[in-house]
Amino acid sequence: MDALVLLKKDHDTVKKLFERFEKRPSKAVAEKIVRELSVHAAIEEQLFYPAVRQAAEQEQLEEADEQVLEALEEHHVAKWLLAEIDKLDEDDERFEAKCTVLFESVRHHIKEEEGPLFRFVRRLLPKQQREALAEAMQAAKKIAPTRPHPRAPDEPPANLLAGGVAAVMDRGRDAVKGLVARGNDRSRGGKQRQRDLNA
Repeated sequence: MDALVLLKKDHDTVKKLFERFEKRPSKAVAEKIVRELSVHAAIEEQLFYPAVRQAAEQEQLEEADEQVLEALEEHHVAKWLLAEIDKLDEDDERFEAKCTVLFESVRHHIKEEEGPLFRFVRRLLPKQQREALAEAMQAAKKIAPTRPHPRAPDEPPANLLAGGVAAVMDRGRDAVKGLVARGNDRSRGGKQRQRDLNA
């Protein structure tokens, strides 16, 4: 698979989640969006953007480098919103508004990325290199942070180190959250069974 195809698939996934949320806003869908965008941003920042910047520097193509820098700033803004959304309850009066602003920002980012930036990448990176990059990005997804970390560095080598630590913390948090949710489900089920027995 080509790196651009992989990123486009990610974009399509989040756009579908945005549409789902817009039809029926919920914390559960917002949590999926937070996770998808956090992983996606991490693999772009750790692998994709550095590869593009390196190729742009070799070819002395300043416009491509500027596109990457703009994309990094868009990530920065999105991660702050994601972190805020992650902490809000769905009944918070600003929950849906923050999600709407995030969706608008990310849709703009996707349009810019799939347009000018992808054109530069096709020009700068041969297909074989894009395929190798896709393999590395696919592997990185399995160990990427699952939460936004807006204060963390977004360029190598610092983001690789910070991303590894953040990923371990995030996956631990995800595991605890899953255990608590399963415990709550069992507790609700037990209470319902008790009510049924008492009826």
